[in-house]
Amino acid sequence: MEKKTNVLQPEEKKTVAYHEAGHAVAGWFLEHADPLLKVSIIPRGKGLGYAQYLPKEQYLYTTEQLLDRMCMTLGGRVSEQIFFGKITTGAQDDLKKVTQSAYAQVVQFGMNDKVGNLSFDMPQPGDMVLDKPYSEETAQIIDSEVRKMVQKAYDRTMALLTEHKEDVEKIAQRLLEKEILSRDDMIELLGKRPFPEKSTYEEFVEGTGSFEEDTTLPKGLESWNKGPEEDSKSNKPSSPDKDKKQQTASS
Repeated sequence: MEKKTNVLQPEEKKTVAYHEAGHAVAGWFLEHADPLLKVSIIPRGKGLGYAQYLPKEQYLYTTEQLLDRMCMTLGGRVSEQIFFGKITTGAQDDLKKVTQSAYAQVVQFGMNDKVGNLSFDMPQPGDMVLDKPYSEETAQIIDSEVRKMVQKAYDRTMALLTEHKEDVEKIAQRLLEKEILSRDDMIELLGKRPFPEKSTYEEFVEGTGSFEEDTTLPKGLESWNKGPEEDSKSNKPSSPDKDKKQQTASS
């Protein structure tokens, strides 16, 4: 049973429904997104809605996989822009995660052609940074490449959700009716995902799959699976044994 912690006004509830529908539909049609278990517009903690996924254990990430994650995370902000022609503060946590991912790819993982095969330590929350381990010129290049990377993900998500605008509408309207949608609801409305599931729902139900958050995210991306409430409780990256038991993308 979901516990309501906030009461939304009708217009806000509509915005949250389309925001969460954007996340859900983007992930449904992105090959490297984790399978969706549930999407809700019932406020929980600091989040006004959330999507719940079935993650898989993974130790290595490609640029394509990280791009799909960024696009899914931007789905809420893009949906607001498409359907309302304006944006809200609801995407703050999403934007934070996307920004962290982009910086990690450019600065730590050598996943940017312009910066090259270099890796610099990124400051952790709470660290006092006196000197960056690279020149001001390199810092400007990094900032520029991060902006380009985020914009690329945003444009890709915009194209995807524009193509699937009717699907977002269907999910949002059903969310306004039911407030919570399961994977079966998604299949009913959208059909099966056009990709083989890497971690199947059936395995989870039978107890052979894992519902735990992926604790093997590379350093610099540990906060990806955190909701805004968890992220605000600590300024330090979470350790694997302290990670929560479910993966949530909160709006």
